[in-house]
Amino acid sequence: MENWSLVSICVLFGLTARWAVSLNSYSGAGKPPMFGDYEAQRHWQEVTYNLPVHEWYFNTTDNNLNYWGLDYPPLTAYHSLLCAHVAKLINPDWVELHASRGHESYGHKLFMRATVLVADLLIYIPAVVLYSFYLSEGSNKKKVCTVLCILLYPGLILIDYGHFQYNSISLGLALWGVVVLGLGWDVLGSLAFVLSLNYKQMELYHSLPFFCYLLGKCFKQGLAGRGLFLLVKIAVTVLVTFALCWLPFLSDPGQILQVVHRLFPVGRGLFEDKVANTWCSLNVLIKIKTILSTDTQLYFSLTTTLLAILPSSIKLLMKPTLWQFKLALVNSSLAFFLFSFQVHEKSILLPALPVCLLLNDLPLPAIWFLQASTFSMLPLFLKDGLLVPYVVTSLAFLFFSIYLLSAFEHCSEDKLRLGPYRRLLICMPRMDLGRVTKWKFYFSITAMAGLSFMSVSLAPPDQLPDLFPLLVSVFSYLHFLGLLLYFNIVQIAEPPQSVRKNQKKSN
Repeated sequence: MENWSLVSICVLFGLTARWAVSLNSYSGAGKPPMFGDYEAQRHWQEVTYNLPVHEWYFNTTDNNLNYWGLDYPPLTAYHSLLCAHVAKLINPDWVELHASRGHESYGHKLFMRATVLVADLLIYIPAVVLYSFYLSEGSNKKKVCTVLCILLYPGLILIDYGHFQYNSISLGLALWGVVVLGLGWDVLGSLAFVLSLNYKQMELYHSLPFFCYLLGKCFKQGLAGRGLFLLVKIAVTVLVTFALCWLPFLSDPGQILQVVHRLFPVGRGLFEDKVANTWCSLNVLIKIKTILSTDTQLYFSLTTTLLAILPSSIKLLMKPTLWQFKLALVNSSLAFFLFSFQVHEKSILLPALPVCLLLNDLPLPAIWFLQASTFSMLPLFLKDGLLVPYVVTSLAFLFFSIYLLSAFEHCSEDKLRLGPYRRLLICMPRMDLGRVTKWKFYFSITAMAGLSFMSVSLAPPDQLPDLFPLLVSVFSYLHFLGLLLYFNIVQIAEPPQSVRKNQKKSN
């Protein structure tokens, strides 16, 4: 009973932080004619409520796709329709066709913020609590601390409650998939992940680990017996769930093709804005967008992404354990972010979710990544007027996570799993890699604070107007690339089971 009381306090603390951020500005506030993501979500409610399903993804006189046309899968559209029905009951002006375009009011802002909070309460937060208590190691006190630290991750809070999106729904459904798979309910896990994929197509970042984990379990049980039966059950679940989600569009192949075309807009290019991935960083030296054709960029990014994912996926397929699954989710989603086509800065939330699941196992690397991921979106937060929430939530997350998870007390080479690095650096002078990692963390956080200060207080040179966003992007990219290498090494060079058990006991 005491544990659940503490969990309730943690959830209340997380909700308070979310609502405090929601009181601030949002994407595109007072910036016609396009406004921002807030208006996009409102416009989708307007479109889905007033137009028949077969017009949702098509350019018509009543649905101008150049004005925030719907470009997410059907489950997002159904969610928008549900929100629109509630909005219609409260104030019909909020979803009136054409006339509601660009609508901004305090009452509507309160309604939109509340829809995000309800989604969090119903989907994301319960999954966080269940994961922390049933699938993470340690004492009950440590599990409560894990709940609080995951709920205080500033990146997700600032995007969903500041900038304005519904990432907690797709991420929450994916987390439900992890939880129920970890509990041994493979069919329900498949169902949860398919729902997340049908809410946001970016969940493809997590798709290969789910596929390899489930297929590896089928192989392990034997494809001539129980494994084959499990494979058939999973396949039927996936197909039926997809069919139900896409049911209104299945009668016309043209509808299906149009939805797919909207979900994967190749024409938008390799990356947008100053995203902290390989192509944006490399574009500083080599103008990839100019030199290579769109098709070449697409094939090249696809090849590099698959090569980056392959080692992690093969390891998971051969050894489908929960530990391997969590690491593969990190490595796959981070590889997608760094190398795939058409990446947004907000997509860093996809690798951030599985990294949150490692806070209990590898606290310092996880905290480091999560803070870097938040920092990488600084230009977006400044554009939305979210400087104060960015600073406050980042400092709160750093303090609570480092203190409650005893991050600096788990900095030995063994606990950081740096043994493979020791073998790779055999020719170098012997160093305490744990201490080196700690000092690198100090330097990194100090540099993030310095770049944040300069981005706010200094004017860039006239000939380099994007200097500070680019510095933030490249600096964050170097973190992500280094941590991708680290998490891959941890996964592939996994210590024997007995060693891991001894490490957990010492924690």
